[in-house]
Amino acid sequence: MPSSKVDLYAAIRRDTRTGMSGCAIEKKYRVGRRTIVKALASAWPEPRKQLPPRASKLDPFKPAIDEILKADPDAPHKQRHTVTRIWHRLMDE
Repeated sequence: MPSSKVDLYAAIRRDTRTGMSGCAIEKKYRVGRRTIVKALASAWPEPRKQLPPRASKLDPFKPAIDEILKADPDAPHKQRHTVTRIWHRLMDE
């Protein structure tokens, strides 16, 4: 298997020039027909699509967590909140 997509595209084009069938190339490199068509159309693969940033599941709880953590520096060392204690407190509320 080629190490990069550029190498894969080059190998597909090389095997096509030698007369290897599309089905044989699919089996050899474990790719689909679309990948072979793209490799024959262009020497360079398309850049990856940038996904939009996703919202965190913690976003609704961040203000409550911030309040808990702001109160912690005043508390004695043994009474400060751990992640588990914060989670239990949020579950109770």
